[in-house]
Amino acid sequence: MNPLNPLTPPPLDLTADVVDLTRALVDIPSESGDEGRLADAVEGALRALPHLTVERVGNSVVARTNLGRPQRALIAGHLDTVPAAGNLPSRLADGRVHGLGACDMKGGVAVALRLAAHLEHPTRDLTYVFYECEEIEGDRNGLNTIARERPDLLDADLAVLMEPSDAGVEAGCQGILTADIVVRGERAHTARAWKGVNAAHKAARVLQRLDDHTPERVVIDGLEYREGLSAVAVRAGVAGNVVPDECVITVNSRFAPSRSAEEAEAYVRELFAGYEVRVTEVVPGALPRLDRVAGLVSALGAEPRPKLGWTDVARFAALGMPALNYGPGDPSLAHTAGEYVPVAHLRECEDRLRTWLG
Repeated sequence: MNPLNPLTPPPLDLTADVVDLTRALVDIPSESGDEGRLADAVEGALRALPHLTVERVGNSVVARTNLGRPQRALIAGHLDTVPAAGNLPSRLADGRVHGLGACDMKGGVAVALRLAAHLEHPTRDLTYVFYECEEIEGDRNGLNTIARERPDLLDADLAVLMEPSDAGVEAGCQGILTADIVVRGERAHTARAWKGVNAAHKAARVLQRLDDHTPERVVIDGLEYREGLSAVAVRAGVAGNVVPDECVITVNSRFAPSRSAEEAEAYVRELFAGYEVRVTEVVPGALPRLDRVAGLVSALGAEPRPKLGWTDVARFAALGMPALNYGPGDPSLAHTAGEYVPVAHLRECEDRLRTWLG
């Protein structure tokens, strides 16, 4: 931090090595909803580059080249992290940068910032989007805010989302559905339990249905998306001496991107026919569209894999833009106290994207 003002981060040096830049980004805390200091630092560093135009939308920063190229590529990375878990400040050990957000996704942001600084004459016009609030509820997501307030800033032919993907290509993403399955009973005093109907006991049938369920495997463009349907919470009871008259089982579905939101909801409702089903969230996924990003996949030199999870590539897909996940770091380390990003991943991602764009 700036010794003259501990609330002001030091200027970001975009000429620094990608490893040093990653550490500098990690050392500026930016928990979701509190990205202001990091956004200030990113904006300041980008405004110093004469080949870019820079705009700020909330705590999201968008930088663009305007060279009149026939195509435009968009490179995006989120600035926020989950809450700290004793993993600040950053440290470099065993060929890895350790620290909060190193994997998800300040390593990817560092790569994008390095490209923004050094690609003055790319073969495509470029848009760099560094956005806020990815790790929390979707209505606060910076991409949503930009799409609502300045949709022109997201106009591009394809997008690369710097999500951690082991420096490989993860195409498309799964959709998400969350629903409450409601089982009804009848209250009674536990001393006279036979006078009631225990909803928690009846819920066993719902849980058995889940246990017997075999998730589907769906192949799209040669990639296998494995669906999932899991109980993630069971709630019942109002007091220790009352037979519960309601039990709610919350289920989480991860569905293949070939299903629409409506089809995913119909699938869950059919599976739990006979019960009250309250769908609380449904977010469609994104098809891989490998035919539309074949040149990029070839340039990155990686065999594409399916993205088994949801990412903001779905937001780009909703805008009609092909997109893929490509970034440094192991996605299974995201949000963990021991997260890190390998130095080799940082260098490989920067080199391959620079080659494709340069």
